[in-house]
Amino acid sequence: MTDIVDTKTRSRMMASIRSKDTKPEMLVRRFLHSSGFRFRLHDKKLSGSPDIVLAKYRLAIFVHGCFWHRHAGCRFATTPAQNRRKWIHKFNQNMARDKRQIQFLVNNGWRVLVIWECGLNSAIMDLQWLPEFVKSNGEFYTEWPK
Repeated sequence: MTDIVDTKTRSRMMASIRSKDTKPEMLVRRFLHSSGFRFRLHDKKLSGSPDIVLAKYRLAIFVHGCFWHRHAGCRFATTPAQNRRKWIHKFNQNMARDKRQIQFLVNNGWRVLVIWECGLNSAIMDLQWLPEFVKSNGEFYTEWPK
């Protein structure tokens, strides 16, 4: 299947995709703030510059897009038909980087929560579990939804 736009247009479109302050990230930030939590954003001192850092609880939160970070089994984690090998290579690099960053944080005593975009698309009210999770001293690595 051929692309409906030329290569330069597609490149410009892909380059304009935000990496910070995305809608899913903003939803999580608003929910946490309205629940009384204060946090830092994109802390460059931590591996991977987590989207949200709650230092008091030693919790780093990443709000991942299912397409770019390859949420296993998710309908949004598709691979474009054009330049398939290039995309697979890119996605594999993203997943390896994510794994390294999460492992580094966990090894240094941080808890890591990955919130997937698809979970926010389908069930905003399901974030009610988040305040309790933040305050808990639970698992070092958790994904939602699984």
